This record gives sequence, structure tokens and C-alpha cells, in this order.
Amino acid sequence: MGHNHAHNHAHDHDLKGKKLLISIFLNIGITVAQIIGGFISGSLALLSDALHNLSDVISLIVSYVASKLAKRKASNNKTFGYKRAEILAAFINAATLIIVAILLIIEAVKRFENPQNIASNLVIWLSFIAILFNGLSVLLLRKDSKNNINIKSAYLHLLTDMLASVAVLIGGLLMKYYQIFWIDSVLTFLIGLYLIWVGYDLLKTSTKMLMLFTPSHINVEDVVKRVNSLDHIKKLHHVHIWNLNDDELHLEAHLDLESNMTITQFDVILQQIEQLLHDEFDINHVNIQPEYKKEDSKDIIVQD
Repeated sequence: MGHNHAHNHAHDHDLKGKKLLISIFLNIGITVAQIIGGFISGSLALLSDALHNLSDVISLIVSYVASKLAKRKASNNKTFGYKRAEILAAFINAATLIIVAILLIIEAVKRFENPQNIASNLVIWLSFIAILFNGLSVLLLRKDSKNNINIKSAYLHLLTDMLASVAVLIGGLLMKYYQIFWIDSVLTFLIGLYLIWVGYDLLKTSTKMLMLFTPSHINVEDVVKRVNSLDHIKKLHHVHIWNLNDDELHLEAHLDLESNMTITQFDVILQQIEQLLHDEFDINHVNIQPEYKKEDSKDIIVQD
């Protein structure tokens, strides 16, 4: 049973990797086409959408590389392996995305004051192609996004990018049929604001994970109350809860016991705690130090 589970897991992992790889090449094609088309047509909105696509490419590459690195075993000097590489890359990508978005907004304001003629036909066709390619990528990752946070992040990036391309297409049509060229600057400004919003959320999330903050959906006091409600337990204290990566939620704590028991007896209690934490809080890695009448702080949070 265990062997089959590992085999299926590896098969699913490889299939997700292939889907990510296909999405990477699709988005590289979109990005290159939009950058060239943006310079030729003079459309800043097309260039800003290209940068958004580029951020998607980076996000997809990070997800793909992280999935490959995750297969590497831990070692003496890398006891967690490369599990946090994706978080670090996400932090860097988010910070860069915000900087690029601010520069785009500044350029959009300048362009709005001096609108330029834009080759709208090229904008229309390239944005239409971007919608098709992003749509295909969204369909590829949709199923896996329901069960994997990392894939879901990439999926949402692609979905929102497809919507941005729809906005650029609408702008191209308005320029073609109504000669409203200032719409290009307005769309660039709006896309820039959207990129800042997405980038800030990603920056905030990755910063919290890098700083080992307690995840926002976890209430430490609730966790302690539930564990304390089990038999033979006096108090859970000195608690640390953090995300190692998207998939691993760790808890480290001291456990004050009501009686002096054997290791075998404690193992039974530990299994109950692990089951409770997994079922109610999705905590899947537990490291507990058992204590009995030890003279130390019994506060939930202790300043180490």
C-alpha cells in the first residue's frame, strides 16, 4: 500500500511538472510577442501586459524549479532541503513586480498628457492570442489548483492575466473604431495598480512565511485549548507554529504532563495530539518536548 501511494504521488508530481512546463513555454511565447508588438505598435498597455505575463513566466518557472528541488533529499548541512526556495523567490519576484508597476504608472501618467497614435490592429491580435494561450494554461492547471496551494497561486496569476488581456483587447477595439488613444494610458495605469495589489499580497504572504509568523488562519490560543482538553495533559506551552512552505505547517511546543509516565504511554498521547492537530488545524509536522514538574515558564508564547 505504501509503495503504491509513493508511486502515484510521484506520477502526479511529474504530471504537474509537465503541465507547468507547457504553461511556461506558452507564456514565454505570449511575452515575447507582446514585447515586440508593444514596441512596434507603441502601445504601453500591451507592454505592461507583457510584463505581467513575464511575471507569470517567472512564477511558473519558480513553481517548476521548486517542484524539482523538492525531490532532493535533505542532507547534514541542508536539513530542510530546498523546501523554502520557492518562498524566497516569491519574495524577490513580488518586490520586483511592485517596482516595475510603479515605473509603468509613472510612464502612463506622462503618456496620458501626450497621447500617441497606436497601431491598434496589432494590439487587438496580440491581446486575442494572449487570451487564447492564457486560457489554455488556465485549463491545464485548473484541476491541480484545487489540491495544491503552489499550483493554485500560478493558476490565479494566469487567470487574472487572461482578464488583463481582455482589457487590452477592449482598449485596442476602442482605439481602432473610436480613435480613443488615451485609453492605452488609462489601461496601463489600471494594470499597474493591479500589479501592485497582486505583488503586495504576494510580498506580504512570503514575508510572513520567511519570518516564521503564525499563519493568519491559525489561532494559537484555540490550538492550546484543544490540546489541553485531552486526558493526562496539564498545559501546552512555549508554542511556535509556522509554515515551512506551502504544504508543511509545523508546530513546536513544550507539553506539561499531569503525571510521570513512560515513553510508551507518552507516545499514545502524542498520536492523539498529532491526529487532533492534523484534523482540526491542518498541522502536519509536530515536535513536542514532554515535561513533568519542570521549573520553567508555562506561558503560551515565551521570548526565547
